[in-house]
Order: sequence, then structure tokens, then C-alpha cells
Amino acid sequence: MEHARRHIAYSESQGTSVISGTVILADTLIHSKGRFARSWHAPPGGLWGSMILADTFLTRARTLLPMALGIACCEAVRGLGVQDAHVRWVNDVLVRGQKLAGFLVESFRGPRHGEAFHLLGFGININNNSFPDELTDNAISLSRILDAPVDLSGFTLSFLAKLAWNIGLLCHEEERELHQWDGAEDQENQAGHLLLDQWKKLSDTIGKKVLYGYDIQQKPLYEAVVTGIKSDGAIVMRLNDGTEIIEHSGELHYLNNITKLQGTSELL
Repeated sequence: MEHARRHIAYSESQGTSVISGTVILADTLIHSKGRFARSWHAPPGGLWGSMILADTFLTRARTLLPMALGIACCEAVRGLGVQDAHVRWVNDVLVRGQKLAGFLVESFRGPRHGEAFHLLGFGININNNSFPDELTDNAISLSRILDAPVDLSGFTLSFLAKLAWNIGLLCHEEERELHQWDGAEDQENQAGHLLLDQWKKLSDTIGKKVLYGYDIQQKPLYEAVVTGIKSDGAIVMRLNDGTEIIEHSGELHYLNNITKLQGTSELL
């Protein structure tokens, strides 16, 4: 993500603007950080990078943008025959309870002109099979799942193509909603949303008992059962006493998959 920020700043200093959709790839990342300043384990063999998108989205579409990343990755992985890959809210990709991929979306404004961008960071374990001790039980790579090396270039092209497609779905739905908007604020009863519908097909989160927290490694907040997803991507959960809670951000773990919560490493 830091490379993306520097690229935007450099382009502005040269009197140019970054092309929306620019992709930056890395063979490895050193001293990189994920959410909440967790170290981002990114050795050679994985797919590490970011995409720069100009912020042209309306508010609702912005909240769904992180889902496009998880969907694209899950589709690409299933395209290699791994049908038990699923998306965990909001966009982690897991296979048999172990984390294969994680994503991060940040907003950024150019330092000179203030042009707004979304930075889409992605980390997918492809051919990297060694993990730090604190990640060994929770992380897995695609080559380990398939028991064979994976064509990294081919997978990269597949993932990026599917990401572009799913961002296109988001743009299509945004335009459709603008044409259909009748002034009502509540959009829950509108016709299905193509991106959300695909997320629901690929996710196994609804119905799971989970542990939720904003920063779940440092401060898990409560246990609940996931009962649904709102039109803006927010998660709906039911507490043990029957109380319904809606969360728009944060993270969760499936309770039957938790082996270790404390630590400072991102599950990649």
C-alpha cells in the first residue's frame, strides 16, 4: 500500500494523474503492515500487491468494494478446482478453516491536489509454504491445498480479471440504483444486487457462530450467530439473549476454527 501511495504522490509531482485500475505487484514485502499494524507475512511465492482506483463511487458502493476482492479471489481459487474455498465476512478467503488470502481497502488523497483514491491491497498464499509459528495452524497456501506448484502468473491474471469484473458489477448496480431510485432511503427491499448475491453464494458466514471484535486479536467483544447481510454489506448477528446487532466494520472468527487469537501477525 505504501508503494501505491508513493506512486500517486510521484505522479502528482510530475503533473500527471494515476490511471484508475493501476496495479502494483511485489515478489515479496518486508516490514509491511496489515490491519492494526500487524506484520504482513509476504515471502516469495505469494501474490502480493495493490490496485489503485479513483474514488468515483457513491457511499453504498464504497462499503461493498471490499467484498469484490474476496469474491474475485474465491472465484479464481475455485477455478482451479478448490470448491471448498469460501469467503468469510468481509473478504477473507478460507479453505477448510485455514486462511488462504486477506485483503485491505484504504482511502487516500493525493498530497498535492487532494484527488481521492481507494487502495485495494491483496495478499494470497500461492506457492509460499512456510509460515511463522503463530500462523502455522491458521494459514495455508494454494500449492499445499493442490499438492502441486501453481502457475503464479496465470493465477494473477485470473484474479485481476475477476476483480475487474466484480468491480464492474458494482458499477453496474450503482448505475441501476441511480435510475431506479425513488427517494426512499431504505433499499433493503429492492431487487437483488449482483455483487452481494455472488458474495452470498461464495460465503459460509451466515449461520456460523462467531467471535466478533473490531480488533479481534487484541480485544474480542462478543460471541454471536450470524443471521444475515444488509444491503450495504453490514453483518447482522444475534446474541445469546436474542438481541440483534448490526456491525459495519470489524472482523470475526468462526468459533470452531479458533486455535490462537493473540499475536501480531496477519493471517496471510
